[in-house]
Amino acid sequence: MDQWVENPEAQSAFRDLLPCVDNATVQTSLNVSSRVTFGLVQVVDQYITTIANQDLTVEAGPLYHNQTGPLVPLLCSPFDSNLTRRSCAPGEVDFNHAGEEWKKYVCQVSAESICTTVGRLTPNAYNQMMSAVNTSSQINSFGPFLADLVDCTTVRNTFRDISKTYCPGLRQNSFRTYIGMVIVSTAMLFSQIFWLFYVRERRHRIRYKKTISMTEYPLVGKGRR
Repeated sequence: MDQWVENPEAQSAFRDLLPCVDNATVQTSLNVSSRVTFGLVQVVDQYITTIANQDLTVEAGPLYHNQTGPLVPLLCSPFDSNLTRRSCAPGEVDFNHAGEEWKKYVCQVSAESICTTVGRLTPNAYNQMMSAVNTSSQINSFGPFLADLVDCTTVRNTFRDISKTYCPGLRQNSFRTYIGMVIVSTAMLFSQIFWLFYVRERRHRIRYKKTISMTEYPLVGKGRR
């Protein structure tokens, strides 16, 4: 694991199991996810600026829903037009607080989707805006994580933690197990050697006894034949 962490591109079994993409591909993926997030925020803010926060009249047609009351705050984009990280400007709401804040500007509507109470967002418009917010938030949150996953940064960090936290104890316990196996193997080896000596000595004793018997009682032996 340590060798793979230091050089993931080296030919190894880990490389076959964990095919990591190159950094250029990862950066391209991050740029695409950042651009999608930026584009969704721009769509929501354009709706707020050109429709929700405008005091339109009936002549505006489908854009009119009797918008009244305080202006709806804009959604904060985590990126600027150059896809560089930015901080929220005063008056903007981030992904985490947009839903709670925008609820204050939702009006009650008639059957024709016209506001009958003070407010600048119809329930339908609010739901569509929140869909865009949730999508943007998920892309913004999981984009870097997925990038770290495909270029094996997450796996490398995990392996590094395993090697640092668990491998020292594993090496120590493995060494103890190895020593134990060596002792058991050595004991078995000596047991086999002693058994061979025992068997050989026993055979010698049996042969010696037979020889003594034949020497002392030669006729008995012939009679038995």
